[in-house]
Amino acid sequence: MTNTEPTANPNPPPWVAVTGAGGSFGRALLRRWHDRGAQLIALTSSEAPLDLVDGEGHPIPLRQVRWRVGEEQELAGLLAEVDVLVLNHGVNVHTARDRTAVERSLEVNALSSWRLLELFATVVGERRSAVGPRAPTGAARPLPEVWLNTSEAEIQLAVSPLYEISKRLVGQLLSLRALDLTRAAGGPLRLRRLVLGPFRSSLNPIGLMNADWVAGEVMRQALDWNCGLVIVTPNPLTYLLMPLATLSRWAYFRLTTRASGP
Repeated sequence: MTNTEPTANPNPPPWVAVTGAGGSFGRALLRRWHDRGAQLIALTSSEAPLDLVDGEGHPIPLRQVRWRVGEEQELAGLLAEVDVLVLNHGVNVHTARDRTAVERSLEVNALSSWRLLELFATVVGERRSAVGPRAPTGAARPLPEVWLNTSEAEIQLAVSPLYEISKRLVGQLLSLRALDLTRAAGGPLRLRRLVLGPFRSSLNPIGLMNADWVAGEVMRQALDWNCGLVIVTPNPLTYLLMPLATLSRWAYFRLTTRASGP
């Protein structure tokens, strides 16, 4: 007798949330995730509707959620649904160096991403505890991931000192917290660092690369090659220096710090 009962999909499409979704790279990444069958959540600071179409001109279904830097905790309920969180928001104050510019750069480019990383790790940990170590076959979810766009400015000049400082800070924080948050360290997450060179966007209208092409390369390295360190840049030095920087940080932080709690 043939069993005709429907079975649950063992590999349901992931829910992917992207911050900075209204920017050039955010929109391009949402399209690329759509092509891979993902369910999309666009996190933006704008009230304007985000309308995206695929390569054939069809509307891309997505859920748009407005949020503001400093209100990360309000996203906890939403993050409980998310499998992949892409932290992509940022600001470039260019030549400014006043107190407001410093505060804005640090908050937007570094501290808000760090807070969202910690919040997502907490939410995922609670979700994992609720489900238990052995979930039913049909309830399997992908390993939760955070993709953090630190930018090439993490190690290279960007002719914008506060942009460089804030991106280097968030890169350092990612390296430090990876010692506790990654699955390899007993944590709940898979972390991927996106180190991107200059692409055309509102932050950098004279960028050398096309945002859609960059998004395609990011997806290929992250999903097809399973890279934790994703580098897309025309600068060959970055491909040499960035792995050395991340490795040296890992060794230094591991030797000089210890886990003392959540």
